[in-house]
Amino acid sequence: MSITAFNQANYVRRKVFSLIMDMLCTFAALVGLMFLALILFELIRKGVPGLSANLFTHTMMTPGQNGGLANAIVGTLMQTSLGILVGAPLGMAVGVYLAEVGRSGRFASTVRFVNDILLSAPSVLVGLFVYQIVVVPMGTFSGFAGSIALALLSMPVIARTTEDIIKLVPDSYREGSTALGARSSVTILRVVVPAAFGGILTGILLAVARIAGETAPLIFTSLGSFAMSTDMGRPMASLPIAIYRYASSPYEEWTNLAWAGALIITVGVLLLNIVSRFSLYLVSRGKR
Repeated sequence: MSITAFNQANYVRRKVFSLIMDMLCTFAALVGLMFLALILFELIRKGVPGLSANLFTHTMMTPGQNGGLANAIVGTLMQTSLGILVGAPLGMAVGVYLAEVGRSGRFASTVRFVNDILLSAPSVLVGLFVYQIVVVPMGTFSGFAGSIALALLSMPVIARTTEDIIKLVPDSYREGSTALGARSSVTILRVVVPAAFGGILTGILLAVARIAGETAPLIFTSLGSFAMSTDMGRPMASLPIAIYRYASSPYEEWTNLAWAGALIITVGVLLLNIVSRFSLYLVSRGKR
């Protein structure tokens, strides 16, 4: 057998194998998209009928009183906002430290390992932890406790995103700043972080999208409430808890509200993803 014939046979074998793998990957992607489309279709089909003015103007009530989810929407916005205000700076600081200061040091490796554990830890464990250190000493459930739990969930996501994005900043940026006489701290704050801001902002918005739908930690921290409350020191309603309780209810009115609440969270997450992609596009366009 000649070398040409052998190479031709090897080429045909590789092409066939590549074609088979491409078909399998395409099939897997189509199956995933099909299930996603079915979920969205079912969510829209059952969620849209539950949308009404009462949904956004009335608080949660007993069946038959035309209740809504106004207090749950307000509670989710307040707890998520405070959680991200606490978690974002801490996560960014950890990410900057791991990427620029600690790097491959022993302490940085330990911090990175702990952050990865928090990143994959079940959210219910975070809720139980906050319950023990906040709810029990305070003697009451509260929106503050819920925000702390959400902050702990968002922090590792933002830290990992910040570290990965900062590592993508070219070393020439740092070298140019150092050549101009800038200190390391000035280089990080005025050169590296602004260059990676678009990716960091995307990570923050994705963290918001994740914690906005968390249910388990809020059950152990903010508990939920049927009343409209803006006092973060008292139990506070939230959309995930309302959906959890209404979805298993035998009352059709509550079931419709649960589907409508799930649709609101889904649309909110979708809008956050669109905003994050658009902001990243604007930042990248401004650098050209």
